[in-house]
Amino acid sequence: MTTDSLNLLAPAWSHLTTMQPERGEGIYLYEADGTRWTDFTSGIGVTNTGHCHPRVVQAIQEQAAKLIQGQINIVVSQPTLKLAELLNSIMPDSINRFFFSNSGAEATEAAVKLARHATKRTNLITFQGSFHGRTAQTMAMTNSKNIYRASYQPLPSGIFVAPFPYSYYYGWDDDTTIDFCLRELDLLFKTQSAPEETAAIIIEPVLGEGGYIPAPERFLRELREICTHYGILLVVDEVQTGFGRTGKLFCYEYAEVVPDIIIMAKGLGSGMPISAIASTEAIMSNWKPGAHGGTYGGGALAATAGVATVQTMIDEDLPGNAARMGERLMDGLSELQGRFPIIGDVRGRGLMVATEFTAADKHPDKTTTKAVQTACIERNLLLLTCGSYENVIRWIPPLVVNEQQIDNALTIFEDALTAVSTKG
Repeated sequence: MTTDSLNLLAPAWSHLTTMQPERGEGIYLYEADGTRWTDFTSGIGVTNTGHCHPRVVQAIQEQAAKLIQGQINIVVSQPTLKLAELLNSIMPDSINRFFFSNSGAEATEAAVKLARHATKRTNLITFQGSFHGRTAQTMAMTNSKNIYRASYQPLPSGIFVAPFPYSYYYGWDDDTTIDFCLRELDLLFKTQSAPEETAAIIIEPVLGEGGYIPAPERFLRELREICTHYGILLVVDEVQTGFGRTGKLFCYEYAEVVPDIIIMAKGLGSGMPISAIASTEAIMSNWKPGAHGGTYGGGALAATAGVATVQTMIDEDLPGNAARMGERLMDGLSELQGRFPIIGDVRGRGLMVATEFTAADKHPDKTTTKAVQTACIERNLLLLTCGSYENVIRWIPPLVVNEQQIDNALTIFEDALTAVSTKG
């Protein structure tokens, strides 16, 4: 495609590169001339099974020849039922009802509507640095960067923001940070949104766009107790953390809590547009027919991709591989941190890993972050940034990545760090 063709696209889309891949396989993308790129973005955490996993491709091809769309208000396709059954088998016993839609933002909207119907309450509590989507409702819940909300005010009301336990930012140990955040949440109940008017607390178990910051397990357990005490629904946004990304099928499993509503998307369909929310029979029973819906949710083709994706993850133990490869990646990055003090923090779970760059005065260093990212791209390694100060490089390779591929990426990253440090 020509530059003129690119100009036909809306400018709202940013572009990491203008590379135009002809095909993808595993962790790699290939241009028409055979140039290979190492993709450690996974389409922002989507292609967890790798690009074009053969089992997923075959399932989509076979289904496309039989039935592409069976609108769920009119008919119920077999793939939709199979996906519900498969998800039910990997959920806690109490989570046994599912609603399907197309994107993470749509699923979050559904979760909010369900929480308000079930509790007959209006308000929502989210956390500083959160990202939940770009629709009007989910924009109001998002505060990781101001660009997501700029010039769109007024946004839906009833959203209140509590501090997220970001220990590195505060400069405290986890216990001190957790205690502070819990006190602030209690103050929020006293001053902004009383428990009896709060429908749900929504949290990402690893803060995504806000900087790839894992929520400490004790914090999630305390939230569960608080929600249970006040009759508030605990909604866990697993859009980016779900389906093996953090070393377990779902990240909430680390804290051994059971959410009231689980939001899923990204890794569920290996690139097909599909999302879901899961909840209990008791909570879902508050939704009357017609209270929510959508034309494409639960479509046959996307549901087929979901079934193939989840079954492949289970059969090939991709969550286990994410845990093992994530440990190798974290070890390698921590070793580099010891030699390159511009890396202030290395953190993460599984293959959802962050390197945060800070200057000598401990302030966020966006300039160095962007320079290192650019140097990696020049070496055909695709990495994304995140964080409210845009000073975090995030590592999200497909979960099929192997030891040699992790090591190769670390070598490229080391070269990029050296190049940037030498220039500085």
